[in-house]
Amino acid sequence: MFFLKELPTRQMLEAYQKRFPDMKLDTVETALRLLRQASLLMRVLDAYFAKHDLSQLRFLILVVLDREQDCDGLMASDVAARLDVSRPVMTRTLQMLSGDGFLYFEEHDADGRAKLIQLTKKGRQVLHNVLPGYYREIENFMMTPQEENAS
Repeated sequence: MFFLKELPTRQMLEAYQKRFPDMKLDTVETALRLLRQASLLMRVLDAYFAKHDLSQLRFLILVVLDREQDCDGLMASDVAARLDVSRPVMTRTLQMLSGDGFLYFEEHDADGRAKLIQLTKKGRQVLHNVLPGYYREIENFMMTPQEENAS
């Protein structure tokens, strides 16, 4: 997350550019604004997920598994790679989702030690209940003038 509450002014950036002439002022200014907006959107989405007893990671795991309806499931390493999450964090989160009844583990046909992960009906239903509001939150954020998003 980008926690800088007040972005540097144009004058501040110009002063930095004098010290660091290779700095592309407009590019940096645009990037800082994008980082700030992305951070504000993540706060909105985190609050939305919390209302549904989810986190961004738990939500994204459900999304990744929901996309794979035509296969027998994914291994934890596949899910972790698609989300760029460490294995320990993925393992702990998958165990929590399983404990909540959102997914289950099934033996892998080719490798008895490996487990395939699939959504349960409950997990799919939770995801499908959350998705409309998720899209609404994004839409509302994007329709709000940037100045209001920053407050």
